Amino acid sequence: MEVERVQEIASLSSLKGTIPSAFIRLENEQPAITTIHGVLLEVPVIDLSNPDHQSLVASISEASQNWGIFQVVNHGIPSELISKLQKDGKEFFELPQEEKEKIAKPIGYEGVEGYGTKLQKEIEGKKGWVDHLFHRVWPPSAINYHFWPKNPPSYRDTNEKYAQSLIPVADKLFGLLSRGLGLEDGELKQGLGGEELTYILKINYYPPCPCPELALGVAPHTDMSSLTILVPNEVQGLQVFKDDHWYDVAYIPNALIVHIGDQIEILSNGKYKSVFHRSTVNKDKTRMSWPMFLEPPPEFEVGPMPKLTSEENPPKYKTKKFKDYVYCKLNKLPQ
Repeated sequence: MEVERVQEIASLSSLKGTIPSAFIRLENEQPAITTIHGVLLEVPVIDLSNPDHQSLVASISEASQNWGIFQVVNHGIPSELISKLQKDGKEFFELPQEEKEKIAKPIGYEGVEGYGTKLQKEIEGKKGWVDHLFHRVWPPSAINYHFWPKNPPSYRDTNEKYAQSLIPVADKLFGLLSRGLGLEDGELKQGLGGEELTYILKINYYPPCPCPELALGVAPHTDMSSLTILVPNEVQGLQVFKDDHWYDVAYIPNALIVHIGDQIEILSNGKYKSVFHRSTVNKDKTRMSWPMFLEPPPEFEVGPMPKLTSEENPPKYKTKKFKDYVYCKLNKLPQ
């Protein structure tokens, strides 16, 4: 086993009403002190069924410039499929520990896929109150079914159906984002790897935490991806940094939460902003989320699109292979 699982620590901690010191954040990160309480942030909600294409382009472009996050409704993915995705993921995390460990990240394994706990270097050695599962779901050549749960038995079918339903939604979002930059529909996606774009699902499992005011599920970060499309459960936890403060994001049933990631910020030369966000935890309830990270292939080079740069607006970011970007980000090195 790579490290002690938070789910196991939580079951012990709940008996004592305390948490290990490694999970207690520094004061300037503790949610009790740093959150604006009693205010739910109404991030832009965008109806993807809006027949007015120009209005849709404008609203997504504005949200991506000013917020870096928005929620989409009427996206076309059946609510029953989203419920099944949530149910199957929850059932996996409720299996006996030894069953989950069968698909744990192997010791010394450099990839992200598999069941695990620790993800990257944390400042001051602090830990997030979360366990996770990662596996690629698209394209077929990128899939390694070893890291997909065998139980519940419906897991694979559900996740394959969800991936197939999500691809057209993502393509529509890429097209709208592309138009918002004055480009053709397909140009943004091509600048991120086109049909080679990789879809990686992560399930975050945040068990109840006896001291939620002192801990975080995931520390403040921006996503390395191009886009992240996230399904939450109904337990509040996502927070966004806006106007120098942390705010809770309002939960909307059946909406998908869309994060602009670092690669789209780079590609747009800073016009679209990747969102700075974190996850809090709950004293009594388990929070879960299902982010899908849409990433360029490892060897693919991403940089500001030439059409979006000029003498007056020179490139603000380096062009580099996605795998090199990831290495620098995970190891807290300058890009």
